[in-house]
Amino acid sequence: MAGDTPSSSFCLPPPAALVDRTLHALGFRFTHISPGKVAGRLKVTETCCQPFNILNGGVSALVAESLASLGAYVASDFQQVAGVQLSTNHVKAALLGEEVEAEACPIHIGRTIQVWGVQIRKMDSSSTSTSTSGSNVLVSTSKVTILCNRQASQAHKDYEDTIKKYAKL
Repeated sequence: MAGDTPSSSFCLPPPAALVDRTLHALGFRFTHISPGKVAGRLKVTETCCQPFNILNGGVSALVAESLASLGAYVASDFQQVAGVQLSTNHVKAALLGEEVEAEACPIHIGRTIQVWGVQIRKMDSSSTSTSTSGSNVLVSTSKVTILCNRQASQAHKDYEDTIKKYAKL
């Protein structure tokens, strides 16, 4: 996909606190940011579990919308974005202590509307792979529709610069 080729300016995964404070508070770690994919990992802790020690579905939805919105922001050349629809299907439980990987990819990139698909999978502890593979168990799948037709204000220039620093453009 366009935008997925390595950039010489991309060195380390960005600190989540600089990219998304809410995901950072949950312990989320970004592993890839580009116009064609946003990905990262989350250890399932008590903070993100429901009382039955499984990943809260609201956390899965939060991760999905956050990754899709970040991808849409980069793919739209840093236009202001707003989620307008989110649909999440929870397929399998992720248990306390397990690690999940989330990956968002565009389904449609239009001038005003983007649609992104997001999959969250349990990390296969026996695998040394660093990307989502067919052997990892699907936890949830989401479709996120995002409006991206307004220019971001000058007040958001620092955020844009931060994302450009870490994204593979």
